[in-house]
Amino acid sequence: MATKKRVGSYPSGMILFSLTSALFLMGFCGLLALQSKKLVQYIKENNEVRAFLDKDLEKDKREALQKTIYAKPYILYTNTAPQVTFVSRDDAAKEFIAETKENFNDLLTENPLRDSYRIKLREDYFEEAKLRSVKQDLESVDGVFEVVYQENIVDEINRNITKVYIVLSVFAVILLIIIVVLMNNTIRLALYSQRLLIRSMQLVGATNGFIQRPFLWRGIVQGFLAGLIATGLLIGLQQLANQNIEGWAMLQELDKIGLMFAGLLVLGMIIGLISTFQAVHRYLRMSLDELY
Repeated sequence: MATKKRVGSYPSGMILFSLTSALFLMGFCGLLALQSKKLVQYIKENNEVRAFLDKDLEKDKREALQKTIYAKPYILYTNTAPQVTFVSRDDAAKEFIAETKENFNDLLTENPLRDSYRIKLREDYFEEAKLRSVKQDLESVDGVFEVVYQENIVDEINRNITKVYIVLSVFAVILLIIIVVLMNNTIRLALYSQRLLIRSMQLVGATNGFIQRPFLWRGIVQGFLAGLIATGLLIGLQQLANQNIEGWAMLQELDKIGLMFAGLLVLGMIIGLISTFQAVHRYLRMSLDELY
């Protein structure tokens, strides 16, 4: 006995696989973008400016100098604490010896290094022009001998960041176009077996809205399932990266990642709805000759 066809029922395995794969790739690009942004923020906020102090600076003058630095608008604050660290000349000498394995005390009778402040700046000051203005401003403070920072590397990092974002954005747009085209063709082929049932319903007076409703609902459900599976795969990939890449967990912003996953679910439902609507609408407009 032949199985009775039900409106809205058609092979959906390939549709689910195609949409899941596409959403996974888009989500992967999104994760890369979010992690890259957090990494860049981390690099910017950990880029230090060093302010070397005048020699033999009295304690009260140094404390006044410290308060002046704290009040500067470009100082990074974390949990209301200014990210400014005092490094004495003796501590600096120990760091130098540990890094270079050379003891200048064997050659010099006096420590040539100076007391200094290591200053972390706000993220929006990570530009060459702004860093130069920070350098000039700090050097104008009484008690500051010289201010140094890594020059040229800042603009180079910013240029590379911009290139990465452009590449990811272009790839995401191209991928979205491919998804829509692929889904349209896949759903249209899947609905081929329903074309005569659609025409039969038209002949008995069913409205286009009534005919489309079960197909559209199934398209939404398929899009939601594809987004759910893609999200699960991405979460698994994140956990694997956390276990095998040191410091990767530190770059995660769970609130933004959660929003991105929610966006994948919504995007999957929208693509499923639009692609199904276009495919069904095409069959609704076909003539009898075209159906055969």
